[in-house]
Amino acid sequence: MANYKRMREKRHEQKYREAFAQFQKKLNVTFVNEKLLIQAFTHSSYVNEHRKKPHEDNERLEFLGDAVLELTISQYLFQKYPTMSEGELTKLRAAIVCEPSLVQFANELQFGSLVLLGKGEEMTGGRERPALLADVFEAFIGALFLDQGLEAVCSFLQDIVYPKINNGAFSHVMDYKSQLQELIQRDGIGNIEYKILHEKGPAHNREFVSRVSLNGIVLGLGSGKSKKEAEQHAAQEALKKLKEERG
Repeated sequence: MANYKRMREKRHEQKYREAFAQFQKKLNVTFVNEKLLIQAFTHSSYVNEHRKKPHEDNERLEFLGDAVLELTISQYLFQKYPTMSEGELTKLRAAIVCEPSLVQFANELQFGSLVLLGKGEEMTGGRERPALLADVFEAFIGALFLDQGLEAVCSFLQDIVYPKINNGAFSHVMDYKSQLQELIQRDGIGNIEYKILHEKGPAHNREFVSRVSLNGIVLGLGSGKSKKEAEQHAAQEALKKLKEERG
């Protein structure tokens, strides 16, 4: 009976290693230290049930991966949006590294199928639990950073995350001016310019009218109680017009 159990465990381990080999091939990533990769996918419930084996869970790697992800995404956004304010950059980064986004990335790469879980966690649907999947994604980033450095992490994100940023997947959290700027930059169709056309009313109740133009062509007009509000409304009108033109 003991021999049968050992044989079954060996077959399971071999199958698991083959799955990881295919996983690395699919991502075009080869770990020097494969133990780090396996640790990234090892849940604490599995470690608790296999105390006789020298397993480590992924919680420390998750801690590291969280910081690495914040840094790499921050650097990318800083370079991509040179005119975006600190507040807007923070808001956009938060949308990218939040749990629902990380779960989406993990699901696209089928991370859930590789996680080592304890029987109890497995039976209660842990493989599909959002918090667990988000943690595994962060742990993978931490493992990749330790194994190959920041450049490898950026290369991985270049394939998995950055294209989604470029395609406007997170633009819903940006203000209208930032959304318009992103759209213009993404399509490379020129430069936008804002101009306050006039202001009227007493000091305590001013009204501003702003115009936004693309390469000298007026895209939108907007009014507001401040210059910023007027520009936001002009950008909102410009976005609506551009989207209508594109059908």
